[in-house]
Amino acid sequence: MPAPLPRLIIEPAVRRALEEDLGLAGDVTANAVIPADHRSTVVMAVRKEGVIAGLDAAALAFALIDPEIRMARHVEDGETVAAGATIATVTGPSRALLTGERTALNFLGHLSGIATVTRSIVDAVAGTGASIVCTRKTTPGLRALEKYAVKAGGGGNHRFSLADAVLIKDNHIAIAGDIQTAILRAKENAGHMVKIEVEVDTLEQLEQAMAVGVDAVLLDNMTPETLRRAVAIVGGRAVTEASGGITPETARAVAEAGVDLISIGWLTHSAPVLDIGLDYKNAGD
Repeated sequence: MPAPLPRLIIEPAVRRALEEDLGLAGDVTANAVIPADHRSTVVMAVRKEGVIAGLDAAALAFALIDPEIRMARHVEDGETVAAGATIATVTGPSRALLTGERTALNFLGHLSGIATVTRSIVDAVAGTGASIVCTRKTTPGLRALEKYAVKAGGGGNHRFSLADAVLIKDNHIAIAGDIQTAILRAKENAGHMVKIEVEVDTLEQLEQAMAVGVDAVLLDNMTPETLRRAVAIVGGRAVTEASGGITPETARAVAEAGVDLISIGWLTHSAPVLDIGLDYKNAGD
């Protein structure tokens, strides 16, 4: 289980989602149909096997609507659960439960979907020595939560922001003039704590990058055979990262080429939601 995110990081995203859903008049349906003093117990159940992530966000969605709501967890983030499993029991004022339901499930389903697909790729490369990492291809405003979900699935995180490290990509190289000029300028201007990675498309570019030295190389859209040659050229002098169109079917061959990292953008931008529902059980205490 990854270390939980501080509430200070989670709350702004959850609060924005609730504000969006409540509109200017609140939940007119629950307020009209449900008596104000009615209490209920509901359960969160998964419809399909998957890895859970986002329980803190779901709990906060309910708590921000009504602090009387109590959510008892039966699993923790990072756990794999079978279809039909109950992952939490939620008790409190019925109106508030129904008002917070969709926001809680949106976070939980989305983040659990990311954790689930991450785990599938992590399992696919098990034993190779390669680690799976995400990218900055995240939903605006949800980066911290989505990267947390990747960790819940057993993966790791690439940069959180542009300020984390220097990553020289093809457009930087094109504008700078050539790869070595770009790297040397980065070395001149980056602080001593800032690592430098460069993206290369060919083995010739890789040779040029290694001639001046970098901390990491991003090997973009290379076949497994070319990746093997690239790893041999690097010879342990830099971290090797493979990226570009990697799927569950191709991930193991990429990993077996000897790279240290495999970065995959679709873990966060295209993961299918894990279907989780909220089911009414009975009147609450």
